Amino acid sequence: MPGKPLEGLIVIELGQLIAGPFAGKTLAEFGAEVIKIEPPQGGDPLRQWRKVHEGTSLWWYVQARNKKSVTADLRMPEGQEIVRRLARDADVVIENFRPGTLEKWGLGYEQLAAANRGLIMLRLSGFGQTGPYRDLPGFGAIAESMGGMRYVTGFPDRPPVRLNLSIGDSLAALHGVIGVLTALRHRDANGGAGQVVDVGLYEAVFNMMESTLPEYDMYGIVRERTGSNLTGIVPSNTYLTRDGKHVVIGANADSIFKRLMGAIGRADLAADPGLADNAGRAKRADELDGVIGAWTAAHDADHVLKALAEAQVPSGKIYSIADIVRDPQYLARGMIREVTLPGGERLKVPGVVPMLSATPGDIDWEGPALGAHTEEILGRLGYSAAEIEALRARKVI
Repeated sequence: MPGKPLEGLIVIELGQLIAGPFAGKTLAEFGAEVIKIEPPQGGDPLRQWRKVHEGTSLWWYVQARNKKSVTADLRMPEGQEIVRRLARDADVVIENFRPGTLEKWGLGYEQLAAANRGLIMLRLSGFGQTGPYRDLPGFGAIAESMGGMRYVTGFPDRPPVRLNLSIGDSLAALHGVIGVLTALRHRDANGGAGQVVDVGLYEAVFNMMESTLPEYDMYGIVRERTGSNLTGIVPSNTYLTRDGKHVVIGANADSIFKRLMGAIGRADLAADPGLADNAGRAKRADELDGVIGAWTAAHDADHVLKALAEAQVPSGKIYSIADIVRDPQYLARGMIREVTLPGGERLKVPGVVPMLSATPGDIDWEGPALGAHTEEILGRLGYSAAEIEALRARKVI
């Protein structure tokens, strides 16, 4: 039976909160040994964010699973030395401090790579490691705004809105994981040298902005907020049903549009040559949304979805988390998992994405207690029991 694909990979996670830890979580799910370094006093602030159960954030059990927790005060020389020793045998270091912070502590890439030529460092920051904004504080909300996402999100007559999620941080983390895996492949295939993976949060958001840049450059078009539809892709919108539910219908392919019109009894529109392609439909988007909306308003959501499924028209209701936990597709795919908390309670958490057929990732344990692995890891580095106790007495760990 093959193991996980990243088994044997040693990752040192110096980041806190969202972007760095999300990247570490993803690597840990696929077998990397992720050693999370936390401040001795309180640990990662995420441990106390949002809803807390028995002193620990429920978010922690998503973000920190499969990791080992080691406490070390990075502001103290002895804490910095722990990281230096760890980095000598590590494959990857993840950090999401403001640029220059690690260098101030003597833990920059050049310093660590001098003792480990193959080291890869993932650096996640608001604006990247270079440029005029590098020293500014940057969070996901700023990245979503500067990257262009906020500008196009919402309704045209209202201020821009945000997703009620830290999407900028998560997008940066995933780009970081791609960079780490690419750098590992290069290292292992081309002589063993590591490198820096530099991800600015705003750049990860900007990478999601589709054709907005070339459209602006060629035609001067600034994509604006359009509410619940998708600019230039028709029909693709959200519609209200008779029983007050919202359903999404995506019928922008020419053949699917014809099937949709047939399903709602508008064969005349299916045959209209002016609506035969997306360019023509985009010119009459309001008309088509009115027709489709009138049909959905006359029927309950179950009828709407059944009729569209029979016509092979992509559609679905807008799910709340309450819908998600009961959905048979989520359950069949293992996307709703359960872990056991220290007090014995069972807790539902998201499954592992992506799915690998031969070497899948998994949840081996819930997030660690603060410093749960400090003695194990320091012992592995050669610290004696007396040295560990002395570090603890000085509040280094």
